[in-house]
Amino acid sequence: MAWVLKMDEVIESGLVHDFDASLSGIGQELGAGAYSMSDVLALPIFKQEDSSLPLDGETKHPPFQYVMCAATSPAVKLHDETLTYLNQGQSYEIRMLDNRKMGDMPEITGKLVKSIIRVVFHDRRLQYTEHQQLEGWKWNRPGDRLLDLDIPMSVGIIDTRTNPSQLNAVEFLWDPAKRTSAFIQVHCISTEFTPRKHGGEKGVPFRIQVDTFKQNENGEYTDHLHSASCQIKVFKPKGADRKQKTDREKMEKRTAHEKEKYQPSYDTTILTECSPWPDTPTAYVNSSPSTAPAFTSPQQGTCSVPDSNSSSPNHQGDGVSQPSSEQLQPSATIQETQQWLLKNRFSSYTRLFSNFSGADLLKLTKEDLVQICGAADGIRLYNSLKSRSVRPRLTIYVCQEQPSGSPLQGQPLAGGGGEGSGGTPYVYHAIYLEEMVASEVARKLASVFNIPFHQINQVYRQGPTGIHILVSDQMVQNFQDESCFLFFTVKAENGDGIHIVLK
Repeated sequence: MAWVLKMDEVIESGLVHDFDASLSGIGQELGAGAYSMSDVLALPIFKQEDSSLPLDGETKHPPFQYVMCAATSPAVKLHDETLTYLNQGQSYEIRMLDNRKMGDMPEITGKLVKSIIRVVFHDRRLQYTEHQQLEGWKWNRPGDRLLDLDIPMSVGIIDTRTNPSQLNAVEFLWDPAKRTSAFIQVHCISTEFTPRKHGGEKGVPFRIQVDTFKQNENGEYTDHLHSASCQIKVFKPKGADRKQKTDREKMEKRTAHEKEKYQPSYDTTILTECSPWPDTPTAYVNSSPSTAPAFTSPQQGTCSVPDSNSSSPNHQGDGVSQPSSEQLQPSATIQETQQWLLKNRFSSYTRLFSNFSGADLLKLTKEDLVQICGAADGIRLYNSLKSRSVRPRLTIYVCQEQPSGSPLQGQPLAGGGGEGSGGTPYVYHAIYLEEMVASEVARKLASVFNIPFHQINQVYRQGPTGIHILVSDQMVQNFQDESCFLFFTVKAENGDGIHIVLK
């Protein structure tokens, strides 16, 4: 036993001696003069981790920064985009800051740049239908703009411009080397673009976006430099203050653990970098104020009204000029599809469907079209593609008598046979009435039988003993569906125009 203990002591003393020797070696190799952190980082264990670290040269440094002087909402979760509440018509400052490092973009040093500020939709579905949404807003509020510059309060901006056809954008020149602040006013509110307006609906969010350009070789400000945007909601005057207060009170009632999941409220809103807004000059065509635009209005539905020159939504021929390509064919080319959209009052969607052939458009489902075009225009486009017409309220069949002898004698009644006195069969034409009024009867008769509408003075119905009864709206409403009539024309008493007599 003593021998075993002695062997343990010998082994232990040997290990201690070897460990001391190894420590002394480390001290000699990593002395004060030889130690270097770069040598340590060069070890294989650190090489893989070092390769994943970003280098200073790779850090993206935006040339400009835009700060809006409006507080962000405290009710936004971490890692979500900030949300800022604005009051309708109130002026808000956007500070245009030069954020370049020394030597960055020397080509714009001492020169002006152009910035375009826009208020646009945050929702992607509304972005697809932006033009018709804005046209609808313009139609409901003529003379107003969605976005304006408060020029007296703005500082450092030059050559401000607003395009009458772009109600949601303003542009100006400014010098990055000088203090610049643009004060904007947003006149639309978020609830104006909700599908239904019964009260209590959440308003749609907007975006404030700033795009900045420099001059190209021709002196035009088209070379893109920087873009940034932020999410906003616009309320009626003082509504943003109340909403901010409500959010703040809600957050104060939450526990400390729940508050950790939300962002703090900041006094200003920093616009974050984004892609430039697409330049779409064709999106603002047909801005003539004399033409009623086709748009999706939250207060108005859109229906397909047949042309007054057409006797029926399904009627082809009978002396009435009809479009040669009323129904879109699957074989239609892109150009033919564009023409079909224009003919059927979908001009605001020609840019959206600029690459669609007839087959492409016909493959879209009703749900696809509603999502792209909105509920009203989506259903209208779907019905047009499927050739779904408005069902007429009343159908009557009419045949014109050939003049022979006295107009009131010697003619068969409408129910008394299908042939004339000479054996010629009577050919009836279908008249489809979408409105059950006397003027509609006269207009459809004129279009089917090529009678100048302005020459028709009155429409009569032949009654008992041959008397002429004036056709009124009430009489038309009491016509039986699919009634048959013969009619003839009589010159007016004053010789100016004609009367139509149904029998």
